[in-house]
Amino acid sequence: MELLDAHLVPAVDGVAYGLLLFVVSAGLSLAFGTAGVLNLSHGTLYAIGAYTGAELSDGTWGGLVLGLAAGTAAAALAGAGLSAATVPLARRGHLAQALLTFGIALVGGDLLIQLFGADELPVRVPEALDTSVRLLGHRYPAYRLCFIAMALLLAAFGTWVLTRTRAGAAARACADDPQMLAATGRSPRAVHTGVLAAAGALAGAAGVLGAPIIGPGPGTSENVLMLSLVVVVLGGLRSLWATIAAAVVVGEVQTLGVSVLPELAPYLLFAAMAAVLVFRSRFAEPAASHGPQGPEPVARLRARLTERLRARRSTVLTATASGPSGPARGTAWRRTAPLLVLSGLLIALPGMLDSYSVSLAGSALALGLLAVSVTILTGYSGLPTLGQTAPFAVGAYATANLADAGWTVGPVQIVLSALAAAVFSAVTGPAVIRARGTTVLMITLAVGELASAVINQFKSVTGGADGLVGFPSTRALWGGVGMTDESELYTYALVVSAVAVAVTLLVLRSPAGKLLTGTRGAEARMRASGHPVGRYLLVAHVCAGALAGVGGSLMVSVQQYLSPADVGFEIAAFALLAVVIGGTTSVIGALLGAGLIVFTRDWVAGSWPGHGPLLLGALFIAAVYLLPRGLAGLRGTPRPAAPLPLPTGKAAP
Repeated sequence: MELLDAHLVPAVDGVAYGLLLFVVSAGLSLAFGTAGVLNLSHGTLYAIGAYTGAELSDGTWGGLVLGLAAGTAAAALAGAGLSAATVPLARRGHLAQALLTFGIALVGGDLLIQLFGADELPVRVPEALDTSVRLLGHRYPAYRLCFIAMALLLAAFGTWVLTRTRAGAAARACADDPQMLAATGRSPRAVHTGVLAAAGALAGAAGVLGAPIIGPGPGTSENVLMLSLVVVVLGGLRSLWATIAAAVVVGEVQTLGVSVLPELAPYLLFAAMAAVLVFRSRFAEPAASHGPQGPEPVARLRARLTERLRARRSTVLTATASGPSGPARGTAWRRTAPLLVLSGLLIALPGMLDSYSVSLAGSALALGLLAVSVTILTGYSGLPTLGQTAPFAVGAYATANLADAGWTVGPVQIVLSALAAAVFSAVTGPAVIRARGTTVLMITLAVGELASAVINQFKSVTGGADGLVGFPSTRALWGGVGMTDESELYTYALVVSAVAVAVTLLVLRSPAGKLLTGTRGAEARMRASGHPVGRYLLVAHVCAGALAGVGGSLMVSVQQYLSPADVGFEIAAFALLAVVIGGTTSVIGALLGAGLIVFTRDWVAGSWPGHGPLLLGALFIAAVYLLPRGLAGLRGTPRPAAPLPLPTGKAAP
């Protein structure tokens, strides 16, 4: 009883905080589970309501009601607009939706700061609620008790609407069978818009009512989004009451857990999220293949490799006998010209740019290697990831600590950082490779957030929120001196990146890379043929982690400082965007995408201070809409491969 008495107020705070997260998560669950939209701008919808409610709050009941009406309506309109924005992406899957809504969140966050300022706004509640009441011998804010009652009423009302009304039936039918819904005379498009508007209204109402609990300010939307994702994962998409239970658990961990288990609390939420996702994926069948499936995929792969080897041998013999033909020269030139032009441009950059721009180019190469590692997982392995910054961070912090310990030789730092990142990826790989699609995104997001929690906790190794600075500079080779000039650091980064990219291309174009591509395109048949698909994916995950570790090492060497912001969720989203910009299976495109992101974030935004998020958000939106197949797709649709010889006794379909 003494323990309960000591922690009574934090426990009740946890219930209030959890029910606030429930109201937000109910909207996120509605958008994802019913409308099929993975909305990473849901925290911005909460912020719209919170800022509006805070601006209109004047300490009266009229101000509270007006703020609630205005905030809910504004967020509902934003949700309806989100429906119009995501309709063109309906056939492109959740990855495009995630990138689009993340870009919208960046733009919306910047606009909110411009409208309401960068400081946290005070919120005034009616005098009758701005007091405290007696609760088992303790004083407790009356507003939070009132909010608990309102959230429970909202849960009951939401359950009634979804299960007992025609609107709820239409929403469920839109998710389960839109063709049948259309046959009844209802427009699935209108229902989709209504569902997202309702999801926005829930987030906006939560923002207005929750502003006295989670006040509007910078970082509010990101924090609310992450916690809401945890609630949705833990509670599932089937029951509002399960979502309530998960939300209360999350609220208790965030409040009571900090006082009872302060050392473990930062890890509990995302560890539980990852555990639930992994547990569910263990009982799910492997994802169906995405590409065309024919009989005997192993035979098809072998036949294709054999055909290409014969074609190359024939080309070499023909060239030896009579010289290269015009078409052959043209094809070879089209393949090598972009790479040659890019290589020449990168080599000439130090003589064309100032020192600051050269330093940015070195940072772009480091981010480019991270993007290439995402390409290996997303484009070649079919595992879209938002957590590749975790091995990137392992490599970065390994290099910083090695330099601080006197290990300043570049090749040594690269090898050891890559090894440390590979070991990390080998440990986390089994939790990732069994899942597919959106589940992979959520698992890798949880891994990335757990890595961020470790970075903030282990200050002796990572420096915590302050980061690391002041360690010795990297030496290019044994016997050299530390590199401090921007041109030297850029040249070092260019050489390491060129070697890493060359090795990556050789592996991806080898038979091993073809098997990996076959695993993505015809997984079920590969498994049926006896191929260890899980082993292939684990090896790809480890190799991608090692490459990300090399990128992290380069970033530290070029910047000569390291902060948690360099390895956070935003960088993971940037790397995924770079892959989408370049084309999901284009290594060179990923490098170009990373360069464009750094150019926009640091160079263009420098001429318009304070609007970096707005510019990056616009880049996200433009890339998703204008480059559905990335820069690689601008070269035109590739010709279909010649039909492979069918096994004897089988006719072509």
